[in-house]
Amino acid sequence: MPKFLLKRWYGLHMVLALTFSLLLLGILTLHHWMYGAIGIICLIGLVIYVLQAEKGFQRDLRLYLATVTHRVKKAGEGVIQEMPIGILLYNEEKIIEWVNPYMTNMSGEEMMIGKSLPDVFPHLVLKPDQKRLEFVYNERTYEVLVRADERLLYFTDITSFKELTLRYHREKAVLAIIHLDNLDEVGQVMDDQSRTLLSTSVAGVITEWANRHGIYLRRVSSDKFLGLMEREALDKLEESRFDILDVVREMTADNKIPITLSIGAGAAANSYIELGQMAQSSLDIALGRGGDQAAVKIGNKLTFFGGKSNAVEKRTRVRARVIAHALRDLIREAEHVIVMGHKQPDMDSIGASLGVLKAVQLHNKDAYIVMDEGNSSVDRLMKEIYAHEELAEAFLTPEQAIRMITGRTLLVIVDTHRPSLVIEPRLLEETSRIVVIDHHRRSEEFIEPVLLYLEPYASSTSELVTELLQYQSERLNIDSLIATALLAGIVVDTKSFAFRTGSRTFEAASFLRRNGADTAAVQRLLKEDLNQYVKRARVIMNTEKYRDNMAIAVGDPSEEFTQVQVAQAAEQLLTLSGIQASFVVARRADDTVLISARSLGDINVQSIMEHMGGGGHLTAAANQIEGISLKEAVRRLKEAIDEVI
Repeated sequence: MPKFLLKRWYGLHMVLALTFSLLLLGILTLHHWMYGAIGIICLIGLVIYVLQAEKGFQRDLRLYLATVTHRVKKAGEGVIQEMPIGILLYNEEKIIEWVNPYMTNMSGEEMMIGKSLPDVFPHLVLKPDQKRLEFVYNERTYEVLVRADERLLYFTDITSFKELTLRYHREKAVLAIIHLDNLDEVGQVMDDQSRTLLSTSVAGVITEWANRHGIYLRRVSSDKFLGLMEREALDKLEESRFDILDVVREMTADNKIPITLSIGAGAAANSYIELGQMAQSSLDIALGRGGDQAAVKIGNKLTFFGGKSNAVEKRTRVRARVIAHALRDLIREAEHVIVMGHKQPDMDSIGASLGVLKAVQLHNKDAYIVMDEGNSSVDRLMKEIYAHEELAEAFLTPEQAIRMITGRTLLVIVDTHRPSLVIEPRLLEETSRIVVIDHHRRSEEFIEPVLLYLEPYASSTSELVTELLQYQSERLNIDSLIATALLAGIVVDTKSFAFRTGSRTFEAASFLRRNGADTAAVQRLLKEDLNQYVKRARVIMNTEKYRDNMAIAVGDPSEEFTQVQVAQAAEQLLTLSGIQASFVVARRADDTVLISARSLGDINVQSIMEHMGGGGHLTAAANQIEGISLKEAVRRLKEAIDEVI
C-alpha cells in the first residue's frame, strides 16, 4: 500500500487513540486488577480486528485498481481505434511505422505500414518547423497537425468546415451604387419625349443585367440605382469586368454625348452601415477618376474596372463658383497659406502654384510656394520668377516651410492628390487644414483634405486655378508673369491645345490672354535645348513596335533621364503613323526606372500603368519602379499590356 494510504491507517490519530486507551487501562488496573485484565484482552482483540480490516482494504483496493486500469486501457485502445482523427507514425526515412484504423479507411489501403509517406500522400509536403498544414486527398480537405520531434501526424477532416466557409464567402452581402454620369447633360440637348425614352431604355438594360446576375435593383433617383447582391455575384461581375459599362456606352453611342455609368461597390464589411459607406466611397472615387468605370472595395483593397472613355466636360460653372467661395473663406481664416506641388515640378504645377499665390494675395494674406530642385523643363520660367522681386520672395525650401507651420496654416496642394508625390510629405502631417486642387484621375492613394477640387475632365490644374481666380474678386489684376505661367501650364498639358481640350480650356486661356498672358513668352519658356533634343532622339531610335499599334522605346542604361525628358519622348513617338500608344522606359539619376505612357484615346494607358502600380489619365500616365533593370521593366510592361488589353 502506498505511504499516503498507510498514513490514513497508522497516522497520528491512531497513536493518540492507542495512547489514550493504555492510559485508561492503567487507571482501571490500579482500581481493580481484574477490570484491567479484561480491558487488555479487549484492546488486543480490537488491534487484531483493525489489522485484519487493513489487510481486507488493501485486497479490495488492489482489485479495484486492477479493474479500473483494465477498463482505462481498454477504453484507450478503443478510442485510438475508433476516434474520428487519423494518427500516423513514421521514421526518419519517412517510412510509415504505424497507423490507426482511421488512416486505413481514409487512404483505402489495407497495408500502409512499411510504405513511404510521399508515395501514399504525394501532395503532403512537410516543411521544417511547420506545425500545421492543409492538403486535399480524395476530394476531401484535411488539416494535418505535425509533431516533428515525435515524427507523428494527426489528420482531421475539415471538408465540411471548408464548404461552410466557402458558402459564407459566396453569400456575404455586397452593396453597389450605380450612377448615370451625364444624364443631365444628355437631357439638355433632347426634347422631353426623347429624354424619357432614352432614360427608360438605359434603365431597362441595367435592370435586365441585374436580373441576369441575381442583383436586387432599386432606383432611388433619376440617375442613381441601389443594388444588393451576394459575393458570388460580385465575383462573376469582376470576371466579366463589369461589361454593363460597355453595353450602356455603346447603346447610346449615337447620341451627341453617350451616357456612361459609374459603379461603386463595397464588400467584406463588418456592418451594413460600413458596407454603405464603402459603396459610397467607391462611387466617389470612380466619379473622381472621371466616371465610366467601376470601383470595387473589398476590405481595404480597391480595384478598378472600365475607364475606357475620357471624362465628359461639365456644362456648368456652379461647382467652380462654390469651390472658389469655400477657398476664399479658408484663406481669410488662415494666418498664412503654403502652396505645394509635386516632385520634379512641371509648368502646370508651378503655374497653378502661382495662381493660388495670387488668389491668396487678393485677400491680403501672406502666401508661400514650396520648391525643391528644379528641372530643365522649368528652368527658363524659374529664372523669370527669381528675376521678379516680389515673386522670388514667395518661394521657400521644404525645411523653411516646415518651420513656418502653425495651427492656422492653410496648405494648398496642386497638380497631385497622392501623398507620396508631394515635394515634402511632412507638411501633410504637420497641418490638418489642407486643400487639394488637381485634374488627375483619383487613385487609391489619396490625401484627405478639408476642401477638394478634383476634376478629371480639366486639361490641367492651371485651368482649374484660372477658373477659381475669376470668382475671388470682381476687380482682378493679374501680374503678366503669373498669367503667362498659367497659360504655359495649359499649353504644355494640352500639347498646344491638341489633346484633352474642351470649351472651358479655351475660356480659361482667353481670360488669361485678356489679363496679360504673353503668348510669345510662352513659346520662349517652352523652347528646348539642342542637347536635350538629341538625347531624346537617341531614345526614339531604340524603339520597337508592339502589338502592331504600340511603340516601346528604351533609354540607354548608361544615361540618366528626367521625368520630363521621358514624357517628351513618349509624346513624340505618338506622332508616328500607325502608333496608337507609346511607352518610354528609362533610368533616372537615383537609379529609379521611369515609364511614361501616352495614347490617342483608343488605348487606356492609365489602366496599364495602374496595373504596374502607377497612374494618370486615359491618354497620359506614368510609373516609377525602384530596384529593377530596364530589361525587367520592359518585360513587366509587356505583361501589363497583354493583361489589360
